[in-house]
Amino acid sequence: MKKTGKNQDKTVTHSGLNTAELLAMLAQKEAQLEAACQQRDAAIAERDKYKTLTDDLLRLAKIKRFAASSEKHVAQINLFDEAELEAAIDDLKAQVPAEKTSPKTASASPRKKTRNRGFSATLNRIRRELRLSDEEKAGASKTFFSKVKEELEYIPAQLNVIEIWQEKAVFETEYDIERMVAATRPVHPLGKCIATTSLLAHIITSKYADGLPLYRLNNMLARLGHEIGRNTMANWVIRLDEVFQPLITLARQHQNQGNYLQADETRIQVINEAGKSVQSDKWMWVTRGGPPDKPTVLFEYDPSRAGEVPARLLNGFKGVLQVDGYAGYAKVCREEKLPRIGGMDHARRKFIEASRAAKPSAKKRKKGPPSKADVAIGYIRKLYVIENNIADLSAEEKYQARQTLALPILKTLKSWLEHNLSRVLKDSLTHKAISYMLNQWDELIGYCNYGYVNISNALAENAIRPFAVGRRNWLFADSARGAKASATCYSPIETAKANGIEPSSYIKYVLENIAQATTAETLEALLPWNMPKSA
Repeated sequence: MKKTGKNQDKTVTHSGLNTAELLAMLAQKEAQLEAACQQRDAAIAERDKYKTLTDDLLRLAKIKRFAASSEKHVAQINLFDEAELEAAIDDLKAQVPAEKTSPKTASASPRKKTRNRGFSATLNRIRRELRLSDEEKAGASKTFFSKVKEELEYIPAQLNVIEIWQEKAVFETEYDIERMVAATRPVHPLGKCIATTSLLAHIITSKYADGLPLYRLNNMLARLGHEIGRNTMANWVIRLDEVFQPLITLARQHQNQGNYLQADETRIQVINEAGKSVQSDKWMWVTRGGPPDKPTVLFEYDPSRAGEVPARLLNGFKGVLQVDGYAGYAKVCREEKLPRIGGMDHARRKFIEASRAAKPSAKKRKKGPPSKADVAIGYIRKLYVIENNIADLSAEEKYQARQTLALPILKTLKSWLEHNLSRVLKDSLTHKAISYMLNQWDELIGYCNYGYVNISNALAENAIRPFAVGRRNWLFADSARGAKASATCYSPIETAKANGIEPSSYIKYVLENIAQATTAETLEALLPWNMPKSA
């Protein structure tokens, strides 16, 4: 029903509302529906974002567990012409005066991959002659031998019981008193111990260089004729910690006198650590430094990851420190005024993970544009090409090459990172990789300021890798003493490897002589670069 009168513009509906009020109500409802739709769309977008991030993380987890662990990127695009880089480096070499060129550089030839023919010249060679019988060579004018084949022989290990007999002489003196003189006994590093230094060296090398758990090593020794027991071998290793300590202290002093040091740390599970739960993280620290021709690699166990640990390990060091982005190194760098350099491998690894975790599409990778992670990898790859081509140059020449060739690339890369940070999904792997690189930028490009510093912290990471491999086998350390002893044993093994010495022979050399090393000079002689070649 309609009611007309003085205010004809007001129409009253059957509900008692006029048209204006109804329109206002409808507008309010429409606004509420629009807000609900926007809220729903935001929720869907957030859900899709979460699904995308979750899918990337799930793919990355599967890749880490089942795929090859190599960081080589099989679908990596070649963004840059490496021939141009090589030409630029050749031009840079030509600008260096001849007298400033190091002998190694002058005689260095392009590195070529050669096929391995024959066996190592360091192996012992045994000649076995296949002779003719007298009947077969009867009437021959001459005979001769020709080498027709080489074979590699393996002689199985064996356990021998060394019976030590000590000669003694008895002298008659006046008053019928006898005086006895005994032959000098060699000093064993562990005092009373049934294991020879060669067996101790084998146990240490098997566990800490080859990653064999002691129980497995015990089974191997049992097959050779005598079971020693895991607990007995573990006790020997713990006792050797005190034996090696003077040498480790000397190596630490030698390392901290250098001008360049790399450091890294990794987790270790220790069952019985005072004040710590079994599940809590404890840490194995590694430092690598010293002169290029006399490097040392030292391990240190500590239940803490606080800044006091690197401050203690780097006591007296005044050179350049190269580490990852962990903030625990900030204290020692600030207090000791140490230049801090980052490792490009950490930044590259984050982009590789982002690229590998991306949704696979063979057609898109072949025909479509590269992903942002792939583009970043391409820029970083160019920096590594430069480092590969200048590997044989002197420190001064490397510095000049980095200033001329690497810095322009880094400048372009930073602009690209800043431009694309807001163009990728926040909290995605690519976003995290870009953020990490921008946050660590000054440290990551710091290697360009020094010719003797590496682009990455790979040497320290490679030194700690045998520990990570062994950890997969023996899983944990029973006690803090065991973890500390493990760090002590890893140090001479990795230092020997860094100096090109076979670890087992070096450990045996140290154990045979360290009991008599009572002076600084005799202890200095036990460092790997002072080891006689005949030892």
